Amino acid sequence: MGIFNYFISHFSQDMAIDLGTSSTLIYIKGKGIVLNEPSVVTVETNSKKLLAVGDEAKRMIGRTPGNLTAIRPMREGVIADFDMTEHMLRHFIQKVHRGGTLLRPRIIIGVPSRITQVEQRAVKESAELAGAREVYLIEEPVAAAIGAGLPITEPSGNMVVDIGGGTTDIAVISLGGIVYSESVRVAGDQLDGAITSYLKREYSLLIGEHMAERIKMEIGSAYPLPEKKQMAVKGRDVVSGIPRTILVDDNEIREALQDCLTTIIRAIRLALENTPPELAGDIIDRGIVLTGGGSMLQGLDNRLREETSLPIVTVDDPLTSVVLGVGKTLEEFSLLRKISSHSRLNP
Repeated sequence: MGIFNYFISHFSQDMAIDLGTSSTLIYIKGKGIVLNEPSVVTVETNSKKLLAVGDEAKRMIGRTPGNLTAIRPMREGVIADFDMTEHMLRHFIQKVHRGGTLLRPRIIIGVPSRITQVEQRAVKESAELAGAREVYLIEEPVAAAIGAGLPITEPSGNMVVDIGGGTTDIAVISLGGIVYSESVRVAGDQLDGAITSYLKREYSLLIGEHMAERIKMEIGSAYPLPEKKQMAVKGRDVVSGIPRTILVDDNEIREALQDCLTTIIRAIRLALENTPPELAGDIIDRGIVLTGGGSMLQGLDNRLREETSLPIVTVDDPLTSVVLGVGKTLEEFSLLRKISSHSRLNP
């Protein structure tokens, strides 16, 4: 290693980023996870001036006056608003880089497995404009598998289902590469949307994003619960426009989520059907590993166990498995090189 490369490797504050539809997490080499904030920005409607980012911006969703707009620049796992994503990334990078080295960081970012080349370029360019020296990409299900401690570089099959905010990524991984993958743009946000649509249709009640997410987390389920759960839901009547409160139970919300869950289950079955027989035996033994915030839906493991007749394992902290996996490749760069040799990313 030359003196310049030695200097760079020891004094650059390199970062691993999980740039998600719902949240952005940043891991700094040698420090671990240093940031976990919503992927939301608030701007002045006419001037597009950035007013708030992350936690502060999320608190404003549904509560902004007419001259302000809360924006989610990531949609379905990819960049929907390039300029706002760049501003958001720059803000987050500067926030964790404050007081650190003057050297621009090397950054590794987790992306959906079926991301297009155009979408890849958008992610790389936004990170470069936000201050990155070098940008590398890694498929999120591979990162999630690493974060979950799976032996992905061995000649054996590992199946990961990563249910994020905008996409569900399903991958069969062996020898450091994806053997087969499926990706559906149905995940946490679509579950929230299904709840919103159900209450509007069945109760003529309009609810906001925060309320839909609360309902999903408190009484949402994929499988019948041991005990009935109810929740008071506040919203606005579609016809009269007057605020009112209704009582809903877990059976109703489970019904609301059925179409989304069916789409995810169908994608998992398709991945299983296309798994090489040699690796299928490993999956029978090891089961399917669930990661991502969407995997925290109550009873999802039981539902998938019933649908696939396979063991289902939920990782200890589904929300951080991707960024921890990306972080491990940052700490062990040789691992990223090994993975990249089997990937269509980082040509």
